[in-house]
Amino acid sequence: MHSEPHDLHEHSHHHHVGHDLGRRRLALVLAITAGFMVVEFVGGLLANSLALMADAAHMLGDVGALGLSLFALGFARRPATAAKSYGYYRIEILAALANGLTLSVISIVIFAQAWSRLRSPEVVEGPLMLGVATVGLLVNLFAAAALHGTKAHNLNIRGAYLHVLGDLLGSVGAILAAVLILLTGWTPADALISCVVGVLILVGSWRLVRESVDVLLEAVPRDIDLDAVRLAVLSVPGVDTVHDLHVWTLTSGFRAMSGHAVIKDPRNHNDVIQAIHARMHEDFGISHVTVQVEYRAMVRIRERFEAGR
Repeated sequence: MHSEPHDLHEHSHHHHVGHDLGRRRLALVLAITAGFMVVEFVGGLLANSLALMADAAHMLGDVGALGLSLFALGFARRPATAAKSYGYYRIEILAALANGLTLSVISIVIFAQAWSRLRSPEVVEGPLMLGVATVGLLVNLFAAAALHGTKAHNLNIRGAYLHVLGDLLGSVGAILAAVLILLTGWTPADALISCVVGVLILVGSWRLVRESVDVLLEAVPRDIDLDAVRLAVLSVPGVDTVHDLHVWTLTSGFRAMSGHAVIKDPRNHNDVIQAIHARMHEDFGISHVTVQVEYRAMVRIRERFEAGR
């Protein structure tokens, strides 16, 4: 059996560096979001705007989600133990899954409230709605920009980013609805814009939930073809066959591969292993590789034994 434990330590180092930056930015976004959430909710009540109150409710979910994300990023830094040899990296994935589910629930609440408003339109204070929504757009643009640079390689931060992006879309929708109300007096625009934002939020949450579940089920990453991995291993000189091949994601940005490689000549043992490691890293970006080497003669003995049972 051959593995590369230093890959885990190297990933841990880069993971922690990324966590420090992510935690600082998440803390800043959390403070901004919590502060404006109160402003937007009060403004929504005064303006009688569903779009503003729905976005404030979304921001309330964001405050909890961002807090959960901060907790997960901190908890994931705990060192590995004998009982949890990979550490607590998967805490991030659980937080991302919770964020996705929360977004789904919030979107359903928005739809229900919008339907009620469409059936019974209410008077909306357009000028106040427009002012609050404009401030909200600026706040959410700043928050989205703060998280944008750290979201690409971290599913948990991506969940927080989607929450903020949903708020940003809510602010844009509220501005459009306020302009329509001011120009035409058509108050159902408030509820209709809320529905559009709800659909966008629901689509984003579904993607986040799907990716989180794939990681938890140790599915092959969507951008990796397992057959291509198999062919890459078989193309290594000295490899006869490959079996029990697995590729999965431990946490965001950390992929692993394991498999059994049957080789023809025991003397090529080390060369084969090094070549497989290099091929996995260069062609697929897989950072942690474990290969069990078997010899053709040993495989034949095992096959005869299994056939005789």
